[in-house]
Amino acid sequence: MSNTGKTKIVILAAGHGKRMQSELPKVLLQVKGKSMVSMLLKNVQDSKVDERPVIIVGQKKEQVMAELGDKYDYAIQDEQLGTGHAVMCAKDYLKNAEQVIVLYGDQPFTSAKTIRELTHIHSKSSKNITMATVRVLDFLDWRACFANFSRVIRGQNGKIIKTVENKDATEEEKKITEVNPCYFCFDADWLWENLEKVKNNNTQKEYYLTDLIKIATEEKIEIESIEIDPHEALGANSKEELEVLERFAPNI
Repeated sequence: MSNTGKTKIVILAAGHGKRMQSELPKVLLQVKGKSMVSMLLKNVQDSKVDERPVIIVGQKKEQVMAELGDKYDYAIQDEQLGTGHAVMCAKDYLKNAEQVIVLYGDQPFTSAKTIRELTHIHSKSSKNITMATVRVLDFLDWRACFANFSRVIRGQNGKIIKTVENKDATEEEKKITEVNPCYFCFDADWLWENLEKVKNNNTQKEYYLTDLIKIATEEKIEIESIEIDPHEALGANSKEELEVLERFAPNI
């Protein structure tokens, strides 16, 4: 699939990474000698969906921009006010986009195939949201990180009813092994209209992109989904999780 300019990719790369105990911005931490964000950008390039993705930078932004160079557009998120706020910071770069894909600079294994599939399925379905989901057998060993992901709740017809944050899930919901890695493709007009509805009524006082799932399901808007390999959703929020990425990088 060649880039038509209709699909734009936004990569969130503004985080502090406080738990990493490193002076580097989190997305510049290395796996097999390459920074996490550069690994992801290689896959974005290989997908041929968007030749010039937008990277949201914040913490030590000059360092990230110097590392990655001028092949990308950079949107600045001066205050870390959540994933929804981060995407809103990129709006000026995305005015002509028909659909917007959101990825994360600390989740480096998202494949070119998945990026293309998100684009293709979203275009074909005419839905407002297409999301990737992950199914695991359990939350043991390297899969332990997925226990903290929100659970995907489906109805009897197999359609997504809602997602539930792990901290808000009932004991029965926590047993669900289909989880949400938060890789989304949005209809651009719907995204901008509804991002403005997202509130920061949570303990972190942040604007969460995942609240768009709640808005959609409350408005009876059907959500399309694709299932991806669990390894593609691995990310690093701690040194232990970075070690898991090291473990699986050669197999991706």
